[in-house]
Amino acid sequence: MNVFEGFQDGSPRIIPIPVSFFNELLPLIDNLGELKLALYIFWRLEQMEGAFRYFRRQDFTKDKSFFESLSAPKQSASEVLDKALQCGTERGWLLEAQVALKDVETLYFLNTPRGKAAIQAIQRGEWRPTGDNETPITLTEEPPNIYRLYEEHIGPLTPMLADTLRQAEQEYSPHWIEEAMRIAVENNVRNWRYIAAILKRWKDEGKDERKDRQDTEKARRRYSEWEKSNR
Repeated sequence: MNVFEGFQDGSPRIIPIPVSFFNELLPLIDNLGELKLALYIFWRLEQMEGAFRYFRRQDFTKDKSFFESLSAPKQSASEVLDKALQCGTERGWLLEAQVALKDVETLYFLNTPRGKAAIQAIQRGEWRPTGDNETPITLTEEPPNIYRLYEEHIGPLTPMLADTLRQAEQEYSPHWIEEAMRIAVENNVRNWRYIAAILKRWKDEGKDERKDRQDTEKARRRYSEWEKSNR
């Protein structure tokens, strides 16, 4: 048996995993291969760049260390991987879309607002081939990078704000966040609490273009009340 030698001292890089994974998903997972796949995907997503991130089956098989770790008694690593992908999509934490390149290929996305937006865009045909074997397709209009948008239009991005934005990405569509930031800039209220108030109202009451002006005015009042009470 191989023995783990322990975690290293210092400041190792941290991989963020949503609390809902531990509270809601983990109790449902009863397949070791699926659990390994989920943790691997969270790790790999942190290594990837760009707003449009997805996996193909070959992305898992070409990582020799990970792929070989999937093998089990009476089951090959390939069989375990296929079962894990099936369980992940059936359980709902993985989303899949098929695209027709040279052959029909399945793409896997983590079930987040960004992943859902990408799936919907692919279903609408808003994608194009890249000619790159590593990332064969991209969206015609990729979801916005909210960290860049925040720094450009709202203000400096502190570590605490980065964590807040990361949590917001799990809860809201990237396009919602982008639009709420735009409204904050137009109203000259460059503050995350104001943006969060808009997003919360859209989530609670539904986003209706006809009500956006009313929504943002209420968000402005809510922010002003909070600001006064914290002086």
